[in-house]
Amino acid sequence: MNGGAVLLAMILLPLIGAAVVALMRTAPVPAKATGLGFALVELVLAAVAWSGYQPGGGRLQLTLSVPWIPAFGTRFALGVDGIALVMIALIAVLVPIVMGSSWAERLPEGRTPAGFYAQILVLESLLVGVFAATDVFLFYLFFEVMLVPMYFLIGRFGGPRRQYAAVKFFLYSLLGGLVMLASVIGLFVVSGRRLGHGTFDWAALARIASTIPTSTQIWLFLGFFVAFAIKAPLVPFHTWLPDAGAEAPVGAGVLLVGVMDKVGIYGFLRYCLPLFPVASRTLAPLVLVLAIAGILYAALLAVGQSDMKRFVAYTSVSHFGFIALGVFAFSTQAQAGAVLYMVNHGISTGMLFIVIGMLIARGGSRLISDYGGVAALAPVLAGMTLLAGLSALSLPGTNSFVSEFLVLIGSFPRQPVFTVIATTGMILAALYVLWFYQRVMQGPVRGAAVVGALDGPGAATAPQAGAHRKRINFPDLSIREIAVLVPLAALILLLGLFPQPVLNVITPSVGATVTEVGLTDPVGQGGS
Repeated sequence: MNGGAVLLAMILLPLIGAAVVALMRTAPVPAKATGLGFALVELVLAAVAWSGYQPGGGRLQLTLSVPWIPAFGTRFALGVDGIALVMIALIAVLVPIVMGSSWAERLPEGRTPAGFYAQILVLESLLVGVFAATDVFLFYLFFEVMLVPMYFLIGRFGGPRRQYAAVKFFLYSLLGGLVMLASVIGLFVVSGRRLGHGTFDWAALARIASTIPTSTQIWLFLGFFVAFAIKAPLVPFHTWLPDAGAEAPVGAGVLLVGVMDKVGIYGFLRYCLPLFPVASRTLAPLVLVLAIAGILYAALLAVGQSDMKRFVAYTSVSHFGFIALGVFAFSTQAQAGAVLYMVNHGISTGMLFIVIGMLIARGGSRLISDYGGVAALAPVLAGMTLLAGLSALSLPGTNSFVSEFLVLIGSFPRQPVFTVIATTGMILAALYVLWFYQRVMQGPVRGAAVVGALDGPGAATAPQAGAHRKRINFPDLSIREIAVLVPLAALILLLGLFPQPVLNVITPSVGATVTEVGLTDPVGQGGS
């Protein structure tokens, strides 16, 4: 199959699956099985795309380009570099896991599994489109439309404050998209002056980027930057994420924090840096200040959270600061670490979100104070939570450590002050992860959620039946739940010990990005 056709199939297949699943409203189990089946076929297509990609080959590969709106200079153009490819692979891996973890989820009254799984498939299609688009207008279209399924996933299937969180998420993101639209139009006008005809083709725009006046670049850069900073999110554009992450159903939260937020960082790498190189170098100090502020500010807020889902959201904001530091340090090592961090963050935070969802399903509460001593009742659940937490704090041997190490070692030659300050975030990460684990999992059995589960309806009352009570009312992981978590656990360890295959795909693309910005790697760098 032609490479471009594979990408097109990866966009169309989930949409077809969503239509099929949506028609199965009265058959919950077949709807779930059908949705999972389409997601697994999508994973196979992602493997085909990965096998067809040649690291170090052309800047964009697996391309497809057909006329779309000739009067506006737009084409339906698809293609990937190493950065886009690893993100598409992450989507394909997470969606089946999300569906498996949501299999027994209790939905709000009046909502059906068919509707939930159909929205997940629509979101998967649009996310693939965002990363595969090589026409700026097509990218903008996917960037905006992907808000719709996430809005419904939060607003229809989320927690008690789901409507507020969904509207806040949608308005923030829509505002950023409208600001970006002004820059998209401006870029079209500028290209018309340089080429004699307006275009949205990414490759053509990258070729004329260095000829655009600095003042024009700065204004156009800011339009894209605002949209991507909201999506990332960078402090102070982050305030929508804790609400959306807390109220989203677990599966949607995994895709929100694990993938959708990465669109902002991807936008920096794919659009801001290559299309506005002078503006990127000029405004980099401002972005780095926001990145460092996010690392420290969000880490401190994470320490003080009482809601487990909001806790994960704030840890993500802190991690995004490290990723932004790597992007705007302008070295191949730092940017390779940032892209790898995007992948690894999706894996580790996705796993952390899922195990917290499993914990909430057992205890019925999101409050950290309502839990304690869970390891005594559910040791496998506690072990999986510990692994996800250790990955989140970047313990050596886990996937996130490699990413964070590359970001810091690659950033130091150009930005030593910012890099040294950023290392403080590593200490805070150890603090908030271990403190969370100690409060929830360790010590004697305590907390309203745990004790209430043990003493609730159906619990044994005789003292000698204590062990039986624990098994029935606060069970350990089921076979299905273990099957959901094992792939993520394996990836955490595999990428922690052997990340080179993924780095081989990423490094040539980020090296080209550094060159497009007009810089060379610091002495002693140049690869990963």
